[in-house]
Amino acid sequence: MSSSVEPVALSDIGEFDHECDVLVVGFGCAGAAAAFEAARAGADVLVLERASGAGGSSAQSGGELYLGGGTEVQKACGFDDDPDNMYAYLEAALGPNADTAKLRLYCDGSVEHFDWFRECGVTFNHSLHPSPTWMPMSEDGLMWLGENSWPYNTIAGPVPRGHRPAAPGFGGGVLMEKLSAAATEAGAVTHVDTQATNLVLAEDGRVAGVVARMYGKPVTYRARTAVILTTGGFVDNEEMLAHHAPLLLGHDKVSDGLDDGSGIRMATAIGAATRRMAVVEIALTALPAMVCRGMLVDGMGRRFINEDVYPGHYSVHAVRHQPGPYWTIIDEEGYESVPEADRWGVLPKYAAETLAELEESLGMPAGSLETTVETYNRHAEKGEDPYFHKDPKWLRPLKSPFAAIDPAAGFFGGVPGKGTGAGGFTLGGLHTTVDGEVLNNSGDPVPGLYAAGRAASGMHGEGYISGTSLGDGTFFGRRAGRAAAALKKGSA
Repeated sequence: MSSSVEPVALSDIGEFDHECDVLVVGFGCAGAAAAFEAARAGADVLVLERASGAGGSSAQSGGELYLGGGTEVQKACGFDDDPDNMYAYLEAALGPNADTAKLRLYCDGSVEHFDWFRECGVTFNHSLHPSPTWMPMSEDGLMWLGENSWPYNTIAGPVPRGHRPAAPGFGGGVLMEKLSAAATEAGAVTHVDTQATNLVLAEDGRVAGVVARMYGKPVTYRARTAVILTTGGFVDNEEMLAHHAPLLLGHDKVSDGLDDGSGIRMATAIGAATRRMAVVEIALTALPAMVCRGMLVDGMGRRFINEDVYPGHYSVHAVRHQPGPYWTIIDEEGYESVPEADRWGVLPKYAAETLAELEESLGMPAGSLETTVETYNRHAEKGEDPYFHKDPKWLRPLKSPFAAIDPAAGFFGGVPGKGTGAGGFTLGGLHTTVDGEVLNNSGDPVPGLYAAGRAASGMHGEGYISGTSLGDGTFFGRRAGRAAAALKKGSA
């Protein structure tokens, strides 16, 4: 593991190299939101970023934002939504054990949060991408994220809530460009190529700043009011994964390569508590447009979920509970019906006239896949899926010739054929209040310390939906920024 993260005593610093009211560590989406709100509230704000510019993992993401409750885009696309309907879906999809206090605030404030993105210069097209996908290769502003799949369509009214910035394909870069510019325009000052290494503690236990390194040299920062940690998760720290989230070991990382848990480690070194450190999101590169037209099977040739569900759900079900490898089974008609843009250049790895031949190629038990397809076809002819309840619009009997698509042959992070075909990131982190205050193991706030984004444990329970990281990172980052700035007013 990297060098010591033990705190440095304020009395050992002497004169600081830089001072501010609110010091934000990390300039991804949560850091940008925190910096913007703190600066707008009148605080003198400094942002430290270890890379050479703002962005982090947020800039490399698809840019989806999970927003609802009746946004302008939803209304323009003909959908009625409200905070209670949004809450009902997310409590089920992000559960079990979602943080209901944070989730309630997020749903109630979602329309206002959408308007805040608009205020920051983010634009959204008033169009819907209708089919299941990880990310539309279009500029549609709205997408489904499992709201119309079973069992969620029995829990809440099906309404799409995946909001996407107006950009073809990956929109994270566009999103961060707008948010970082908004933070700068509000008055936040950024120091790049500067990595925070240790928190500075006053005698009374208050966090008073950080020690950092800039181009290999130590530099000290005094935070008169608060430090806000927005340093990301820990998927890039193999030792932390082994300790807390071993499910991700050996899989690809969904990150910019710098999500090494540094902020979490600095905070826990002064007694901060963590929460749900084992919870992760997994993305299997089985493409939803193909999976829903065929079936997803495990290494024993068995289906295990309705394939039209949010793809992160079938990914977690696969990697956590099913024997690998995993295969998309599809016939020629199904493959040819997939729009070219939704194929992502993926071709079948195996093709055969009979299921017996395909079983042999895939190393499955004889008759296993034949039994699965026979059962599926028998019910699909009636428009039924009594085992997993896939929507009838995706049901039809599969016919020869058949193909098997290996997720490892697909795209991951834009790189063809990389790794295991599954990757992910961490969702657990520092235990925080709804205003971002970091709590200690007694449940009391650590004075002067806040956190947001994947450095904190957000509103997720054991589940995840695309857009809830960028969504809750910015929403609770904003709250942390306002709360930290309010400390200045309280001490004035």
